Amino acid sequence: MLQAIARMTIPFKKLNEAIEILNSVTHRTRVESGCVSCFVYRDVDSANTLMIEEIWKDENDLARHLRSDEYQKILLVAEMSSAPPEIKFYKVLRTTGVETVEEARSAKGEQYGPKER
Repeated sequence: MLQAIARMTIPFKKLNEAIEILNSVTHRTRVESGCVSCFVYRDVDSANTLMIEEIWKDENDLARHLRSDEYQKILLVAEMSSAPPEIKFYKVLRTTGVETVEEARSAKGEQYGPKER
């Protein structure tokens, strides 16, 4: 699986337009072949910061999407950003769920995760 994240700080006067565009993109992207999920988020600490997160089954699906008209709209919103946008891609090799929290909390004082050096 691959995770694609674009984070943008939009001037307040263009914020509603950016939200409208990104909401439209999410609805269309969700039905694309290979799309696992697609959501838009608004930062609670910085109301004019938006993030779109997409999860894709494989690199071919993501590459096809990056060439699409829908992704072009994300890039247009990124150009509205008042600060350099952050666009990142992550390859997810393994995922876990609540069992990770349970394991960490049941360690009873034992260090969990990578040992500090």
